[in-house]
Amino acid sequence: MTFARIYFRIVVSSFFSLAVMISSAQALSLLDAYEAALENDPLFRAAVHENEAGQQTEKIGRAGLLPNLSITHTDSESTGTRQFSGQPQTPLNFHSQVSALSLRQPIINMEAAAGYRQGKAQANSSRARFTGQSQELVIRLSEAYFAALLAQHQVGLAQSQLDSLTELKRVNEQMLLKGEGTTTDVLETQSRHALAEAVLIEAQDEMEVAQLRLESMIGLEVTQLHHLSDFFQAEMVHLPDFEDWRALALDRNAVLVTQRHALQSSKEEIRRSYAGHTPRVDLVASLSRNKSASFVTSNQNVELATIGVEVNVPLYAGGRVMATTDQAKANFARAEAELDAAVDNVLVELRRQYQLALSSVKRIKSLELAVKSAKLLVIATEKSIQGGIRINLDLLDAQQQLFNSQINLAEAKYNFLLAYLRLNFTAGTLVLDDLQRVAAFFSPENPLSD
Repeated sequence: MTFARIYFRIVVSSFFSLAVMISSAQALSLLDAYEAALENDPLFRAAVHENEAGQQTEKIGRAGLLPNLSITHTDSESTGTRQFSGQPQTPLNFHSQVSALSLRQPIINMEAAAGYRQGKAQANSSRARFTGQSQELVIRLSEAYFAALLAQHQVGLAQSQLDSLTELKRVNEQMLLKGEGTTTDVLETQSRHALAEAVLIEAQDEMEVAQLRLESMIGLEVTQLHHLSDFFQAEMVHLPDFEDWRALALDRNAVLVTQRHALQSSKEEIRRSYAGHTPRVDLVASLSRNKSASFVTSNQNVELATIGVEVNVPLYAGGRVMATTDQAKANFARAEAELDAAVDNVLVELRRQYQLALSSVKRIKSLELAVKSAKLLVIATEKSIQGGIRINLDLLDAQQQLFNSQINLAEAKYNFLLAYLRLNFTAGTLVLDDLQRVAAFFSPENPLSD
């Protein structure tokens, strides 16, 4: 992500936050919620800082290949005596100052070279992990947003059902007073009415929890959300063949990319450990200025410049080098096994989301037909009751069937959109355009208010 894009998102997020504070009544869109989550979601903010820390490993590794320059200065007072054979003691007091500028530049250092390559692999791994965490933010936000929407939808339908039962209860009671109804009808309606009240209370509790979960991510109070438009059709979303998704996932899935860089880091750790057997050659240079550096050179000022090559050949370290190398090899084998396991898990999840997306299309069609049939059934049952063919209980059952079908349809639509986003996430192709494509299916108008 370039600095310009980061700056643009910060500006947009700041402007959005100001706009929400000015007009809190405006419905919060999915994209607005995403921009707010970029700024306020605690998990994403932690991921940002984790990535910042991870990028420093490359610089730390590079430092081992670059010159090491240091300066030291010593200022001291020395007090003592000096005595030659057969002569009396003489005091030996002097003030000394020693300043030195030292330079060390690695020429041959296999351990530092492997450390640099390892740091680069770790930085790439951190970058890939952050890419996955950025994509995961889209999934977590969409889950929270859709959950809040579904909870609001359930409250709306539950309230509508309760209103219908309230009206039916009133009609049944009036008919009983006129001698046209039965006590059984009144009791049945009262029972369903009480259950509907309980369902509404439960739905309101779930809505509050869902909204709090969304608010914790975006740092804003949730009042109104954009709702899924009636024109939405699952067929509008194009789904390529599974083999295309599979090829993308193997190449771009964030978990697999992260694990491959971790495997490369493990390989460099083997080289770094084995480098304990190899010689090290450094260019060393120093510039020193000594004033009475010792009792031998008291009252003398010395300036000295040296340059040379230092060779360090390891001979024996108690078996430490072999032990650390074997340990690194074992860790590399473990990383290979973890990569294989990650590939299997990714492909299983990819297949699961792909099948869920495909089956959701069929499920939505079936539930749309079920809702349409349930609405007609309610109307037909009301007419049949007037004609004396059906009874009050049939109408109550028809209304409950309509309520359940509407809830299941709404849930199926949200599950399809989530499956589409998760499919892209698992394939490693999830970008802002995908979220914008999903957000285009939502509008500020609430279909339940029509």
